[in-house]
Amino acid sequence: MTLRCLFVDFNSYFASVEQFDREELRGRPVGVVPVMAATTCCIAASREAKVHGVKTGTPVREALERCPDIALVQARPARYVELHHRLIAAIQDCIPIDGKPLSIDEVACRLIGRERERDNAVAIARRIKRTLIERGLDPIRCSVGIAPNTFLAKTASDLDKVDGLTVIESTDLPQALHGLQLQDLCGIGPSMLQRLNGAGIDTVAQLTAAPRERLKAIWGGIEGERFWAQLRGIEPPTRQRAAVASVGHSHVLDPQMRSAEGIRSVLFKLLAKAAMRLRQEGCKARGLSLHVRFVGREQRYSRDLSFAPLDDSPTLLKLMADALEPLLRAAARGRWRVERFPPLSVAVSLIDLLPNAGDSAALFPERERNHALTRVLDQVNRRYGNNRLYFGAMQDALAQGAAPMRIPFQHIPDEASEADLGAAALVADPSLDELWLQRERQFKAMAENAHRQERERSAARPAAPAPAPAPAHQPSGVGGWVRKRQGSPDDGGRGTTGSLF
Repeated sequence: MTLRCLFVDFNSYFASVEQFDREELRGRPVGVVPVMAATTCCIAASREAKVHGVKTGTPVREALERCPDIALVQARPARYVELHHRLIAAIQDCIPIDGKPLSIDEVACRLIGRERERDNAVAIARRIKRTLIERGLDPIRCSVGIAPNTFLAKTASDLDKVDGLTVIESTDLPQALHGLQLQDLCGIGPSMLQRLNGAGIDTVAQLTAAPRERLKAIWGGIEGERFWAQLRGIEPPTRQRAAVASVGHSHVLDPQMRSAEGIRSVLFKLLAKAAMRLRQEGCKARGLSLHVRFVGREQRYSRDLSFAPLDDSPTLLKLMADALEPLLRAAARGRWRVERFPPLSVAVSLIDLLPNAGDSAALFPERERNHALTRVLDQVNRRYGNNRLYFGAMQDALAQGAAPMRIPFQHIPDEASEADLGAAALVADPSLDELWLQRERQFKAMAENAHRQERERSAARPAAPAPAPAPAHQPSGVGGWVRKRQGSPDDGGRGTTGSLF
């Protein structure tokens, strides 16, 4: 009885939910996108779309080329979370869930006692599939993997993605894995694949044969040992939650906010939310990290600031505004061609956190005034709804509904104090929104990777004859994003980016 985990993976979950809600989409290729824009990528694809080569991470333009009749629909996170509750209830009527769901479309269940016998475990899996159909949840289907640990059960669920059921026992190892590619294993992304190849490991067979110390050296620590154990059916201890090291928010911009004014408004809203969370955590920040990514450019605009411990919103917003000013000035002067390289996403984080040691009076009247203003804002917004009072620079973001509340890793917000005034209420279990955020962050990485691949393909195409070169010119000042020499009196601080355009 080596089977200890039953893993349920809902196939093409977001697309399946859209087909569940809209009968006209059933049987049709469907792609789910985060925003309705040609510059984004599909965050989910239905089974019918995957037949045409459209999958998660496929750019919208490429999806339309491969499947001209694909139906593109905008993601609805709240609905996916709502359906998740019904799916979880159906599974729990068949077998208890081991802790919290691993993600919004993945659930691990621990097998105990006689459930570990192969026939009994398979019977439970079939009961889950039958229950989903009996409760009218079709066309939402799931593939099930059964194995000695969670890692192998997840791997087994991926082997037959269309309503499949796969069992891997200890006696099947490691041969059952040899037909996979390295990147098929959870935890091996492009960077780790490159490291493994550089260490002479090109196949799963070589990976499973590698000794523990070799994997520890390749991974650079204990994660290599964890991976070695997982390949052999051992369930490593659960990682302990670390102390809060930073608070921040990021947002992929809707098309109407992809402007210089739009990024400023959204960043103000994101930082105001992060500052409120900072105070709720009982911490002060000693640093701020700001990033702006662009459509069609690999480089990003980044600033990293260091300062004395702070937690009041006015001061933090002023520091961020100063850090963003060179970018806005470049747009005003035409050195950043916004229409050619519009902003794609923004992110701001408060870093290097320090627990409050107790309240102390500010040395300067302006700082004391900022603290008093912050206290008033928090009190009013807690009592009457978040953003009942807000900073004027956030007006456009609020009017457009940009950067709505999300549930970040290791943090479940207080709806009364953090949800935007007038926004839809959270679902019954707000912790499930954290599962959506995990997917959202993956989608951002997919979108950026899709843009990079498109640029690489464009660069590989034969280029038109280039015009005569213009006279050499070296941009000057921060408007050209030229890295300043160390010690320059007008240095904007560490983290200044190199030439961007």
